Amino acid sequence: MLLQIPQVLTSDQVAQFRSRMEGAAWVDGNVTSGHQSAQAKYNEQLAEDSAVARELGDAVVAALGRNQLFFSAALPKRVFPPLFNRYQGGMEFGNHVDGAVRVHGPTGLRIRTDISATLFLTAPADYDGGELLVEDTYGVQRVKLPAGDMVLYPATSLHRVQPVTRGARIASFFWIQSMVREDAQRSLLFDLDMSIMRLTQANKDHPSLVSLTGCYHNLLRMWAEP
Repeated sequence: MLLQIPQVLTSDQVAQFRSRMEGAAWVDGNVTSGHQSAQAKYNEQLAEDSAVARELGDAVVAALGRNQLFFSAALPKRVFPPLFNRYQGGMEFGNHVDGAVRVHGPTGLRIRTDISATLFLTAPADYDGGELLVEDTYGVQRVKLPAGDMVLYPATSLHRVQPVTRGARIASFFWIQSMVREDAQRSLLFDLDMSIMRLTQANKDHPSLVSLTGCYHNLLRMWAEP
């Protein structure tokens, strides 16, 4: 399931993030790459143990904790501490699949990467190129979102970032270990949860709501690894 989550950060928060990044030290993005990714990756990122990266990463995690759509779609068990990257001057990231397990150097946190996330911090009009291309059942999906919006997609997906030919593309990226490992199961639960919410808004006393909610929680009970 590929899903856009709008306004994870407000415009004011995005501006604050960008302000904090000004003057921060950017390093070669391959400091967190595995062998495969290092062959295709050409970008910069904030050092993951830097004070700015830790501060902004904590703010992203706090925003995720307030976002019901994110929780419904990801059913998060663990969130990898968010990282921040920058593409400019022709930088790109060729075709790759994210590693199955990520280890956070500063803390030793180890997670299984079920879901990949990119949170855009630059307005689309401010740079050319830089689209995230994700291959799924329906072909190649092109993603270039407003600043503050985030995309979730299965970490098993083949994906790439197109070269940035004007301006700079700045984003936060991270991974989620879900309570429900399989993408197909998460998608079914998400569709059911959204249907329950819509039915509740249309008719909160509908007799089917109890049954549907029971189905949701019994499926979650069957599949979840809390």
